[in-house]
Amino acid sequence: MVTTIQLHDISKSFRKKTVIEDINIEVKSGQIYGIIGPSGAGKTTIVKTIVGMDQTETGTVTVLGKRMPNLEVLQSIGYMAQSDALYEELTGAENLAFFASLFKLKKVEQKSRIAYAAGLVNLTEQLTKKVSAYSGGMKRRLSLAIALIQDPQILILDEPTVGIDPELRMTIWNELLRLKNEEQKTILITTHVMDEAEKCDHLAMIRNGRILTEGSPAELKTHYEADNLEAVFLKAGGIEV
Repeated sequence: MVTTIQLHDISKSFRKKTVIEDINIEVKSGQIYGIIGPSGAGKTTIVKTIVGMDQTETGTVTVLGKRMPNLEVLQSIGYMAQSDALYEELTGAENLAFFASLFKLKKVEQKSRIAYAAGLVNLTEQLTKKVSAYSGGMKRRLSLAIALIQDPQILILDEPTVGIDPELRMTIWNELLRLKNEEQKTILITTHVMDEAEKCDHLAMIRNGRILTEGSPAELKTHYEADNLEAVFLKAGGIEV
């Protein structure tokens, strides 16, 4: 497998407070890499450095062999932020069409990708409604559809299933696994949900801006002699369970 995302010794502070420190991450094609940790642990900051939204104070961030930030590389990244960045006065369809137009897609391809993405997140029947009328869960689903719109080589998803019902969450995860296995996509996902962490190939557990431990779910449970990943997280942080 080819390394597609690499973070080497990155650190960042905000108002003299260290947000992330000495982060080293390597993600390969055909892999789902999970960053696991509580709110405020630094997960979103790591994601933002990968897509070039935040500059690091130390270290390097490389995506597809190029230093970030890099506008050309962004054409290959599907990014879903933790906060929905949608045009509320446009319909769901208009939002999808707008974001599709930012990428090098032909009209026919745009139409097929919009249909695929909307269908995956179960929004096809809601596309004519203005986004201002969407529930929070529907907005999350639309944001995920937008991340998939250009058939990206790399998917970076920040808490993608928050507010999504269990049945649809299962559908989305089945598709992520298909994209990994059949199309060798690189998928980096942040979550605090441990059953989602079990579906990842490799995990980095983070707290207070530092990686506590990393490895596959099976490796981590064996190493920490734990029955589940929640116990691994606690033990890695020095808490006996």
